[in-house]
Amino acid sequence: MSDAIKHECGIALVRLLKPLSYYKEKYGTSFYAINKMYLLMEKQHNRGQDGAGFASVKFDVKPGTRFMSRVRSNQSAPIQDIFAQINDRLNKELEKHPTKKDDVQWQLENLPYVGNVFLGHVRYGTFGRNSIESVHPFLRQNNWKHQNLIVAGNFNMTNSSELLEELIELGQHPKENTDTVTVMEKIGHFLDDEVEKIYNECKEKNISKRDASAVIEKELDIQRILQRAAKSWDGGYAMAGLIGHGDAFVLRDPSGIRPAYYYKDDEVVVVASERPVIQTAFNVPFDEVKELDRGHALIIKKSGDISVDPILEQREQKSCSFERIYFSRGSDAEIYNERKNLGKLIFPTILEHIDSDINNTVFSYIPNTAETSFFGISEAAEDYLNKYKLKRILEGQRNLSLRKVTEILSERPRIEKIAIKDAKLRTFIADDNSRDDLVAHVYDVTYGVVKPTDNLVIIDDSIVRGTTLKKSIIKILDRLNPKKIVIVSSAPQIRYPDCYGIDMAKLEEFIAFKATIELLKETNQYDEIIERVYNKCLKQDELPVGEVENYVKEIYNPFTVEQISDKVAQMLKTKTINAEIRVIFQPIKNLHKACPKNAGDWYFSGDYPTTGGTKVVNRAFINFYEGNNKRAY
Repeated sequence: MSDAIKHECGIALVRLLKPLSYYKEKYGTSFYAINKMYLLMEKQHNRGQDGAGFASVKFDVKPGTRFMSRVRSNQSAPIQDIFAQINDRLNKELEKHPTKKDDVQWQLENLPYVGNVFLGHVRYGTFGRNSIESVHPFLRQNNWKHQNLIVAGNFNMTNSSELLEELIELGQHPKENTDTVTVMEKIGHFLDDEVEKIYNECKEKNISKRDASAVIEKELDIQRILQRAAKSWDGGYAMAGLIGHGDAFVLRDPSGIRPAYYYKDDEVVVVASERPVIQTAFNVPFDEVKELDRGHALIIKKSGDISVDPILEQREQKSCSFERIYFSRGSDAEIYNERKNLGKLIFPTILEHIDSDINNTVFSYIPNTAETSFFGISEAAEDYLNKYKLKRILEGQRNLSLRKVTEILSERPRIEKIAIKDAKLRTFIADDNSRDDLVAHVYDVTYGVVKPTDNLVIIDDSIVRGTTLKKSIIKILDRLNPKKIVIVSSAPQIRYPDCYGIDMAKLEEFIAFKATIELLKETNQYDEIIERVYNKCLKQDELPVGEVENYVKEIYNPFTVEQISDKVAQMLKTKTINAEIRVIFQPIKNLHKACPKNAGDWYFSGDYPTTGGTKVVNRAFINFYEGNNKRAY
């Protein structure tokens, strides 16, 4: 994506199902799980570079012994930093006790981070916050082992304020007004309630306080805790948690917005936000990694019992399509093919914009994340050209010389690496004019392959704000002197905010929205439509749940996708650009055809899977109208 947006967060969980000595004997190290956690987190580095955290829980250690460990970092290389801290601590302790290097039981009882269940998190900061206090996992401590809670997740809640009020009504005084703390305290409240219930039952049976702990461990109903805690959540989430005595869980939202995958065998249970991460770290085939069903929780009891249990009533599946277009690693077999199909499906529209002139068109891509979709365009171009060549040969078969046939068969689509990002270049100057000049040099271009008679087709995976295209990419491509530059987005027009994890919060930042506003002004519809939509948005809080609509759709209704795309192209072309500029966006119907399992398209269509999401887009429009430069959630 040429315009950087915040990535999704990523979670990683490992639960060992055998005694630690088993891994020491089979794999040569009692740090087997720590090493696997490093792989799971590093392989999800693409999902978060602002912070990382790691936590572990030991089973059955003596009272007075630390049984939970946590380390977090918001340094420039946070994953490397936390595992450097872990290794440094472990090495120092082993240096003090050289005779204990092979004593697994001693290590379990005395070394930090060594344990039985592990939770990791990588994150991108939202709301402009990246303090260490904002880095997951979050920890809720208690002197009762069963009431300690560690939580990390990939999520945003649209109704954080309402959830905070619910906690206050329960008599709590949350230390922060963030959805992470609110969610943790919500789970924690019902965890406390469940523990107290079981403890009171033990008292009635004259079971001692010491012996009650074992009963609580066995009978604690994680499914019921999550059902009660998540009842009023509105958002997209994959929530993971560890409880101090050893139970663990991962909960996915009822629309399946945020991804979660798991694998289990007789040695280990693993959870991550992406399938190929588990495949790579544990060398397991595609079909053995399962997707956690929406509205369900994977629950791992301390006893080793594993279940996938319903928590919330399932809604229509609306898994985030941006996961397939951009966020997730392209090494997933399904995602790889889907991205190629995005390129293939948009090729006919490209042909229209270049008047089917393959011979005088150079195809390329920018940035690297668009490479797989570019392969799809390349294959579609080859297929088209092969049919064209066959037609020419059949039409002139009696009159064609061997030389002419060879010439026809040698025709190929002109596939080139045109733009290369200079990773060393940093825009360090604060002055806007100087900065713009530097930004225009972030990419190097390949000279000598584009002629003045050529079209230059460049595919991007999505276009959000268009800032980098306007200030950098198009200026650089224009130096090659093509007659036309066609910018192709493998994704549809981004028209609405995302409130379930991606940091796309303000309508006025989207170039499709800005183009539509310009069209409304040019056609003298601005005042009437904008005022009407604003008034409808203001009244949304008066409507019953379920009757709120996305009124912002009305501003786009007067125009076709092509009209908005043409206006985007006009806005991207500056006075210094000589080439004709055209912009093509993927139709939404093609997106669904290419990515059939991920129908979540609210940022393109405005069809939000939750009521909270619909309210957010209307609030975002109110902010735009009133000139409030703030987030809508």
